[in-house]
Amino acid sequence: MCAARRMVEDEGVEAVTMDALAEAAGVGKGTVFRRFESRAGLMAALVNDFEIDWQDAVISGPPPLGPGAPPLERLLAMGRSRMELNLTHARLMEAAGWQRTHGNAAHSFLAMHTRHLLGELGVSGDIQVIATAILAPLSAPLLQQQIDVEGLDLDRIHAGWADVVGRIVGPATSDR
Repeated sequence: MCAARRMVEDEGVEAVTMDALAEAAGVGKGTVFRRFESRAGLMAALVNDFEIDWQDAVISGPPPLGPGAPPLERLLAMGRSRMELNLTHARLMEAAGWQRTHGNAAHSFLAMHTRHLLGELGVSGDIQVIATAILAPLSAPLLQQQIDVEGLDLDRIHAGWADVVGRIVGPATSDR
């Protein structure tokens, strides 16, 4: 996994093949295939690795992403961090078919955390649907569309998303 991570970070997703990984890791190609079964399996394992790191930061990392910051600050930090993660690993997720195979578990964590923060903020209404509406713009395909096709930059996208979140949670939450 360390060799695969280095390859993705240094050379990009396209450079990672089972042969190249075997060589970089100093193991036989059969070992790589037994561990990951396919290139898509390797890509899914890498995405999962990055996802675990991200979830650990949300659960126990430093504020504002981790515990200790006010809920609105955490929600906004989570959104920005998720945007960055999804954009950084969009090609990797695509190569893994990750949305179809593993995306539900990651989304469940993200939705649960968002609902928790919305509850702490005293947001009323159908929190499950509201959380889904807040999370939808964080998806890799939508972010790529906004950046690659519409020409927006991440700061503008995040500012717009934060504006929407602020409208949902309301001004009364600023002191929570």
